[in-house]
Amino acid sequence: MENVINFIQTNHFLQTSFWGNAVYDWLGAILIFLAALLILKIFKLILIGRLKTLSAKTKTEIDDMVIDALGKIHWPLYVLVAIYFSLFFVNVNFLVKEWASYIFLIAVVYYAITFLGALIDYGVKVVAIKRKEKEGDVGIVKFSGAVMKIILWAGAVVLILGNMGYNVTSLITGLGIGGIAIALALQNILGDLFSSLAIYFDKPFKVGDFIVIGEYMGTVKRVGIKTTRIEALQGEEIVIPNNELTNAKLQNFGLMEKRRIVFTIGVTYDTPASKLKKIPTIIRKIIKEQENSKIDRVHFKTFGDSSLIYEIVYYIDSSEYTIYMNAQQEINLGIVKEFTQEKIEMAFPTQTLYVKKEEEK
Repeated sequence: MENVINFIQTNHFLQTSFWGNAVYDWLGAILIFLAALLILKIFKLILIGRLKTLSAKTKTEIDDMVIDALGKIHWPLYVLVAIYFSLFFVNVNFLVKEWASYIFLIAVVYYAITFLGALIDYGVKVVAIKRKEKEGDVGIVKFSGAVMKIILWAGAVVLILGNMGYNVTSLITGLGIGGIAIALALQNILGDLFSSLAIYFDKPFKVGDFIVIGEYMGTVKRVGIKTTRIEALQGEEIVIPNNELTNAKLQNFGLMEKRRIVFTIGVTYDTPASKLKKIPTIIRKIIKEQENSKIDRVHFKTFGDSSLIYEIVYYIDSSEYTIYMNAQQEINLGIVKEFTQEKIEMAFPTQTLYVKKEEEK
């Protein structure tokens, strides 16, 4: 080592100065530059090789995404890193070092944001696939991913400008004031956008549910970023702003696991007491014979204006309206058939007029 030092000190060429540094200083910086490039390249090859080995043993896709993101880091970043560290070993103009550090920062931030953006895209892809399988619409998922990426890039710009010496406080304040102005101008649209996010996370309904909101009812066909589309019973499409959906009372029949049905029948007042006692047994038997049906109760409820009224309550183990109507139809037909056989007369609105004839004096 002493021989090397003595050689450098006594060698006229190595002591020659260029741009404020001796030749041996420049040679040292070049060696640092080349060594940094070599180390980064070897590190990348070893890291990616080991990650590929590990990813081959897993069934997830996220490790493949990480390997792909690391593989996209190319030579420009390596060169910038090597130059940045080699400049510490020579005396150069302050502006050169300063701008080198800025370029180094921009490159690192760019690749970092690109990697985070890839993570967001992967998350959006996974969530979108699950949502598409269940609800068929992925617009809100893609919109959320785009918003997150915009926020990331905005934060990156602020970070870079702050490190370059700019007063980002005034910039952030200006952006905040501008954002408030834009929000006031677009408050209806933004209200619908945030309502769509509320619908997505709170899930008051999903595609395929039958809902009733105010005077409208129908099956949800699509939940968009601004509006929700419902197919009415008559077949037409109803478009409702998401803001109205989150602020209104809503009935969701799609969440029912079973349907409770209450209905009444009436028989005539001249029905014998013995047959009145048989009616609950007859109706219970009819309902028990129906598929997906479960009887709750049958009661002689009250004396009506023109009939003796029975109240029947039963359950259908399905939320499908068609299944309920099919069961109710079979129950009604069964009641008519059994009542006919038992000679029990169904009542209908009637009035009996009694006329009292006065005796002649």
